[in-house]
Amino acid sequence: MNPVDKGVQCSQEMSEHEANTERYRSETHGMNHTEGGWPKDVNPQEPDQVIRYRKKVEKEDVYIATVHKLGNIMEHCIKQNNALNIYENYFDDVYLNASEDSLSAKTINVLKDINDYKRSVAYLSWFTDGPTKLAVAYCNTEFQSQSLSNDSYIWDLNNPNRPELILKPASPLVCIEYNPKDSHTLIGGCYNGQLAFWDRRRGSLPVELSPVEHSHRDPVWKTLWIQSKTGTECFSTGTDGQVFWWDVRKMSEPTEFLYLDPTKKQDISCAQGAYALEYESTMPTKFMAGTEQVHLCPSSLNCCDNQSD
Repeated sequence: MNPVDKGVQCSQEMSEHEANTERYRSETHGMNHTEGGWPKDVNPQEPDQVIRYRKKVEKEDVYIATVHKLGNIMEHCIKQNNALNIYENYFDDVYLNASEDSLSAKTINVLKDINDYKRSVAYLSWFTDGPTKLAVAYCNTEFQSQSLSNDSYIWDLNNPNRPELILKPASPLVCIEYNPKDSHTLIGGCYNGQLAFWDRRRGSLPVELSPVEHSHRDPVWKTLWIQSKTGTECFSTGTDGQVFWWDVRKMSEPTEFLYLDPTKKQDISCAQGAYALEYESTMPTKFMAGTEQVHLCPSSLNCCDNQSD
């Protein structure tokens, strides 16, 4: 018999088609609008530039017409609010279930002193460009033993095992502050009355250090940066009753000084030691100091101009 070959296919017949459709391109755009959209040549962090620009805009005719137009709209809204008692409680009989979670805090990191002899933390200063780094001043303010280290540290919170940088002052730091205009620089007040200036890019040792003869006679309890064009000015105070103004570019002597004398006679024998110092950038010539006698001393930089001559 002659063999016969025969094939059978049980699968469904398939066909393939292609189509080329028109493609639409898509793009993503973003906009960061902060500080009211100031012009490029105006730095919103500089009060002088902001004041000059505002005065320029306020003199324009368009500004007056715009304020007048918006004033009518605002007046209508104010009249509506005055017509109703917006603070009236309409639901006195309704019981509010206080089911909100209670406030709590948890420990994220523990930054341990790497020194063999554990010391007290005297001051903390956050990194100005974000909560990722922390400058910590270590100092025992009651008694300073020669065996204790003078080192203070800059910690990176992402690596709490070792400090990112070890600061080596001549005397233990009582206070330390990051420069708000330059996150690489710091100013610190020492236990022996000196002021030390660091640039993190230049290592652990101070770049500038005030001489002992032109420094505070007691520990520097507070130092603050001043809002200035150069970003290099600061001032300090301590329990010797003096307030010194400094330029970190030249710390051979203070640029200005003031005695915290409540009699206003600028007598150093009557000066009261200070533990606290506060400064408001919108009032560049004003500051407040908290003294040992529980007094708040509002003072002006203008009153010390004649004292430094």
